[in-house]
Amino acid sequence: MNTTQEVENPHFLLSRDYAWQQYQVVRKRSEHNCQPLEIEDYVIQTVPEASPAKWHLAHVTWFYEAFILRSFLPNYTVFHPQFHYLFNSYYQQLGVMHPRPQRGLLSRPTVEEVYHYRAYVDKHMEILLSEADDSDWEAIVHRLLIGLNHEQQHQELFFTDIKANLSINPLRPAYRSDLPAPFHTDLPPLTWHEYENSMHTVGSTGEQFAYDNEFPRHQAYIPAFKLASRLVTNEEYLEFINDKGYQRSELWLSDGWATVQAQNWEAPLYWEKIDGTWWQFSLNGMQKVMENAPVCHVSFYEADAFATWAGKRLPSEFEWEKAAAQLPVTGNFYDTGYFQASSVAKNNEGLSQMYGDVWEWTHSPYLAYPKYRPAEGAIGEYNGKFMCNQFVLRGGSCVTPNDHIRLTYRNFFYPHERWQFKGFRLAEDV
Repeated sequence: MNTTQEVENPHFLLSRDYAWQQYQVVRKRSEHNCQPLEIEDYVIQTVPEASPAKWHLAHVTWFYEAFILRSFLPNYTVFHPQFHYLFNSYYQQLGVMHPRPQRGLLSRPTVEEVYHYRAYVDKHMEILLSEADDSDWEAIVHRLLIGLNHEQQHQELFFTDIKANLSINPLRPAYRSDLPAPFHTDLPPLTWHEYENSMHTVGSTGEQFAYDNEFPRHQAYIPAFKLASRLVTNEEYLEFINDKGYQRSELWLSDGWATVQAQNWEAPLYWEKIDGTWWQFSLNGMQKVMENAPVCHVSFYEADAFATWAGKRLPSEFEWEKAAAQLPVTGNFYDTGYFQASSVAKNNEGLSQMYGDVWEWTHSPYLAYPKYRPAEGAIGEYNGKFMCNQFVLRGGSCVTPNDHIRLTYRNFFYPHERWQFKGFRLAEDV
């Protein structure tokens, strides 16, 4: 295969009927996720990174309007001229935008009007997908696939954000009080899987949709390493806490220790000690910390400090990709309905929970692959401009849509951030 990015990231030529079907599936899922909300829940924003549910619904709709309808549907009239300002997230080339920390201050447009906006854009997307010129179809499908995957990302962010927003309430309200209990059983022993040094090909083959940051596919030298068979658990993390892990500066990176001091961290996000017992806030309300479940809602700094305390390290993203390459992309994702991490099966052999449950921190900075070039125009701002000061996570989480994750998917967050469903497993050198 030609190794140019244009060929490696093809425009999949979906049929018109199938494109419309997939569009409807994704759009309906976003609205289905909001059904348990009270009207007041749509608007709140308790921290800058956790956007209101109303904003998510409008922003993903704006994306189709801004990048598809305005470019390809003749004589398209935008739903509201100010929505371009209100619901642009970070696309500087498209103009100024409403400040991110102030999204929760917008009582208007109302939730009802946002749903009208979604219906308006859906109607015009149906027209476009059925009537577009054949000469535009390849470009439309390319943008559509980005838009659908973008909305799936925001479906995951919806859960992380509504959890953050509800957690601040002293009533500790549940997003849903009828969520099924996650899988919980005795913990299998941790084992180590050894991998020889090798040149390993990493990155997307282009045989399925992938973001531009997963290209170009290339070879990377990976020294011999060992990888833990399972994720670090709450019980193991409690040992770190009880050994004064949050009070020992020698375990922490300098920026991490400064963050611990400034934020007064004593445990993972959403943990709370009540009458001597650790509890955690979940989308099902308050519950006791399940010792055998993977630790969740920890920052890169916390994961790195634990690894230092344990005499190990975090894996690189390429070590993770090499180890996961032969495994099926199955796990505790959105469709299980737990919406929280679960225990690993006792009789599981080999690597467990490489996909689902929690995004896994790696020690790899989020950087461009060799010969990477962002797309021209505002769409090129999607990933490329964030390749600084962040770290890569792999594998998806318990709120990632099942059909959204893949081996080469590179998520990325700042090292201090904890509100996403993040955990880690350990690695060591050979």
